[in-house]
Amino acid sequence: MRRRTAALALGTAAAMVLTGCSAMNPGDSTVTLTMVESLTNPARTDLLKKLIADFEQQNSKIKVNLISPPTEQADQKIQQMLQSGSGVDALEVRDITVGPWSNNGWLYDMKKDLKGWKGWQAMTENAVNASEDAKGRTYFVPYGFYGLSLFYRTDLIKEAGFSKPPASWDELLEQASAIHDPAKRRYGYAFRGGANANSNATAVIEAYVADKVDPANGYKLKNGSTIFSAPEAQEALETYLKLFKQASPKSSVSWGYPEMVEGFSNGSTAFLLQDPEVIATVSESKAVSKDQWDTAPLVAGPGGKTVQPLATAGWGVADGSEHKAEAVKLVEFLSQGEASTTFTKENSLVPILKSAIDDPFYKTGPWSSYVTMTEHPETYLNVRQPRGVAWWTEWEQKADADVQKLVLGKMTPKELLAAWDAYWTEKWQQEKK
Repeated sequence: MRRRTAALALGTAAAMVLTGCSAMNPGDSTVTLTMVESLTNPARTDLLKKLIADFEQQNSKIKVNLISPPTEQADQKIQQMLQSGSGVDALEVRDITVGPWSNNGWLYDMKKDLKGWKGWQAMTENAVNASEDAKGRTYFVPYGFYGLSLFYRTDLIKEAGFSKPPASWDELLEQASAIHDPAKRRYGYAFRGGANANSNATAVIEAYVADKVDPANGYKLKNGSTIFSAPEAQEALETYLKLFKQASPKSSVSWGYPEMVEGFSNGSTAFLLQDPEVIATVSESKAVSKDQWDTAPLVAGPGGKTVQPLATAGWGVADGSEHKAEAVKLVEFLSQGEASTTFTKENSLVPILKSAIDDPFYKTGPWSSYVTMTEHPETYLNVRQPRGVAWWTEWEQKADADVQKLVLGKMTPKELLAAWDAYWTEKWQQEKK
């Protein structure tokens, strides 16, 4: 989910081709909207087309032209299309793109348009909160969340003498180490040392400082300093480093999302920390049967609490659109009722609707851990990470490089934390100027 670059020529060409697509068809009053998705895959695109067909059937005067760029290039292409000032009406907005895109004036604030919308009443508190930025503006309505849970092998923990999955990072280290046996090609933990390694490293730090963290900014403590400055942060990173050294494949020093998921799906690793979209992938595995795996809630720190850093994305409207009212109507349709439920289920997302808690689909099997976390917010604290800042991409690149240095022994936990503390302190000071 980290797509950064694309050929300028391709993006410019796409923008030129699409410019003017959002227009009134000659001879009638039908409005044609251009909608662009970001996290493209064939099954997802087919689903969106079906939902759009339902929308068009209910709104005979609105047609939607769905554009699905290759995922690796999508965000860059969308940005280039937005820069052109026309050719985009509705679009997929992510928590890592909303900051730079809104700062450049490319996104439309739907706050007033959605003021009386009944859809808000059916949404979870997390979804309502995620729809607004720090200044109360609504640049996108979430379609779901990517929340972490612990995937685990039920058979392997039983063989190792444990009666239940780990509930804390210390227990995870203990169980993963006990299962780890490289001679048998059996590994304890699918460590993330490559792309987006910073996310899991931050997750363990947030768990250790859960009682002190600022819910409005998951990288800050309630006293205003960074989470990386807390004494507990060093203990967290030391535990995390042990997890790599004592219980992970050596090759995981460079593992990103595909390698982590494959390591669990092919039966070689016992534990995996990942988003719910992986449920569908593991369910299709021929190496691990249905009764050999499950999920557990996100593991906690020493205080018995943890922080659930929910990542999100949703549907928004381009500021350059000439048909904002119709585009907002499309966003409303996709964000409520059957359309929303279908999209979250088929894309393995944590749902935005309250009704999901009573849905058998979410109450049983590997989805039940997410319901548990939702029902116990006092233990699984929901916080908002500063993913919308303009420098988020820069941060990810720096932080991933630092985690690499950590696991390779080129940087100590203390040095890494000092560097991260200095980075965010400086950025926030500059932001105030």
